[in-house]
Amino acid sequence: MTTMRTPDLNWLISVDDHVIEPGHVWTDRVPAKYRDVAPRLVQDAEHGEVWVYEDRKVPSSGLAASAGRKKEEFTPNAIPYSEMRAGCYDSVARLEDMDRAGILASLCFPSVPRFCGQLFWEAEDKELAMLCVQAYNDFMIDEWCGSAPGRYIPLVIVPLWDPKAAAKEIERTAAKGARGVAFSENPAPLGLPTIHDPKRYWDPLFAAAQETELIVCMHVGSSSTMPKISPNSPFMANMTWGANRTSGALLEWLFSGIFQRFTSLKIALSEGNIGWIPYFLERAEQVLDHQRAWIQRGEAFGGSLEGKHAVGSLDLDNFDLRQTYHDHVFGCFIDDVHGIRNLDVIGEDNVMIETDYPHSDSTWPDCIKLAQERLADVDPHVAYKVLRGNAERVFRFTPADPPATA
Repeated sequence: MTTMRTPDLNWLISVDDHVIEPGHVWTDRVPAKYRDVAPRLVQDAEHGEVWVYEDRKVPSSGLAASAGRKKEEFTPNAIPYSEMRAGCYDSVARLEDMDRAGILASLCFPSVPRFCGQLFWEAEDKELAMLCVQAYNDFMIDEWCGSAPGRYIPLVIVPLWDPKAAAKEIERTAAKGARGVAFSENPAPLGLPTIHDPKRYWDPLFAAAQETELIVCMHVGSSSTMPKISPNSPFMANMTWGANRTSGALLEWLFSGIFQRFTSLKIALSEGNIGWIPYFLERAEQVLDHQRAWIQRGEAFGGSLEGKHAVGSLDLDNFDLRQTYHDHVFGCFIDDVHGIRNLDVIGEDNVMIETDYPHSDSTWPDCIKLAQERLADVDPHVAYKVLRGNAERVFRFTPADPPATA
């Protein structure tokens, strides 16, 4: 008779952190003729230190570089790189911060391009924008992740305006080691087709992600929206309500039919928390049970649902919502007590942890300490999945050996 060894719960893998791009990312990588117009860090008399690109001036928000600051010092105002902790923009310096907090490996979302590369979608010069997408991806894979093999999980962006080119970029970067691709939680507010587009605008991207086994990662806020409960809701109320964007993304994907067409495609709901998942799964199943008949008939209040709008491409007769969720969706959380208490419903294999370094929501430098406290009553083998096992499996990532402790 054998017994299972107690897993090491002293390290975690964060599937949502952020890079504050160093100033040379694009000027070092685009052709010489574009160096004066590609994104570049400059001193501006009016705004101080800013990124300049086309007609945009993009400062670095203090909330995006809060690591090392007291909560009382957090600010949304712009701060220069000289006032940031080096780990914000230097991948080697960040390793010290990761070791201190028990972070074995980290997946980083972009900052200047925004969470899924919206900056380049909005650009006028799409030839330059495509070069900038490729330059960012090469920086992320070769420099940021390449500086410490086994400590960073490569996440790439794509040209949202051209799904066929996006597919090629996924194939190119996957060959270089990419493990995830950033996508929008809701493309509609960006002025892009939805995932329900009858012409299947996004299919080349989804097909490439499935073929290369890249996880489609949708960070909260990647729709470039901040929900408002009412026109004059308190800002803190709206920030608290923000996870509704992620619940919307979950429901859109589950009912889209995409997972019936791309049967091995997987998505991660980055920084969306998980405590709300049991309710929405339950409610979705109630809707299916009670309302599916008249919806399938295309009926509506005072009329009819036009064309396939009723169910889109979803085959309701062969749809197991709960199984579809467990096969394709991964919830990601920073600190979610209620979610941890409901792992039996959410799925111990469907949850990954984050630290959000260096943002103001981050648990740094207490990441592993807080995670251990939250998971204290969870079976150690389940806790291991949440801390790192699921991330290793989902992203097909083998981390480096944990650093030796003093």
